[in-house]
Amino acid sequence: MSLLQLPPLGLYVHLPWCERKCPYCDFNSHEFTELPEQAYVDCLLADLEREIAFAQGRSISTLFIGGGTPSLFSAGAITRLLQGIAARLPLAAHMEATMEANPGSAEAGKFAAFRAAGINRLSLGIQSFQATQLRILGRVHDSDQAHSAVTAARNAGFQRINLDLMHGLPQQDAALALADLATAMEYDTGHLSWYQLTIEPNTVFHKRPPLLPVEDELADIQDAGEAQLLAGGLRQYEVSAWAIPGQECRHNLNYWSFGDYLGIGAGAHGKVSFTDGRIMRYAKRRQPEAYMQAGADDYRAQQRWLQAEELPGEFAMNALRLNAGFTLEQFSACTGLAAGALQPALDSLVERQLLVVSGNRLTASPLGRRFLDSVVAEFLPD
Repeated sequence: MSLLQLPPLGLYVHLPWCERKCPYCDFNSHEFTELPEQAYVDCLLADLEREIAFAQGRSISTLFIGGGTPSLFSAGAITRLLQGIAARLPLAAHMEATMEANPGSAEAGKFAAFRAAGINRLSLGIQSFQATQLRILGRVHDSDQAHSAVTAARNAGFQRINLDLMHGLPQQDAALALADLATAMEYDTGHLSWYQLTIEPNTVFHKRPPLLPVEDELADIQDAGEAQLLAGGLRQYEVSAWAIPGQECRHNLNYWSFGDYLGIGAGAHGKVSFTDGRIMRYAKRRQPEAYMQAGADDYRAQQRWLQAEELPGEFAMNALRLNAGFTLEQFSACTGLAAGALQPALDSLVERQLLVVSGNRLTASPLGRRFLDSVVAEFLPD
């Protein structure tokens, strides 16, 4: 098998430090006493040096700086990072450059400088506008700071802003959840990430589970919230992502469309395709100290080549998160496999009304979206 054309290429940068670890968080984030900004940016750029060959002539179409809390870094460090990236790889003319930020007043004070450095899309970790829920979630910002951060982002010149919002929180009934959603929508940022709190292993909430809304109440919140979002002009384009047309996160769309992305920083993941049909996934050392001490030849902790029998599941795991699903032509273009590789799972899922086929396009049905993990499992090798 071979690929006639390589997919678009993004770049993910992981800044792993945060002021305080939230009890629900299972991301690779670590509390700090002092940020090693200079040394870490040095490592990031040395890490990127090793990735240059994987670009294979492509420019970086999207950049995403995640964490942790990237906005804890100084504007000077972010400027140096972006300049270092531009010196090593070509950037697309209209590259989307997203940075995650917390609503704390210290971070909000840097928004204009981040914008001047080249960040053109800000993702604010609001989670809730309610004081009680913010305390339970262990957030370091309060309700006033949540509101102020959106205003600060606008005043800093950001025209593309995402608000991260959670529902199904401890001590949250449907009225509170929908009030949070209404407040976020009033800011009219054009993009919301709206997702249900889940209890993940290796978190404080997993060790000491809070009392969450019951299943019926969660279903009511989901149904009423989706109706509210649609009435407000937002359209769901992915499981937890809502946007007005044209405001979708292009970096995440590239993930879900099985595009390529380089990953630099502690715990960052990457995926690279080659014209001969090979596809590789890799991950960098997870612990910040181990990553920084590894040296340029040893940042990578894992690397594996995807086997042909894995590709239908790998592709479906991403593409079926999208409301638009995928076409059979897209599957073949991204994997190098004939559409027949999706059989017989495809027939079984259509018969059980979990997938919908319209012409050459496959989408998860409403029932299939509720049980998406089970749908994707049908495409995985035995």
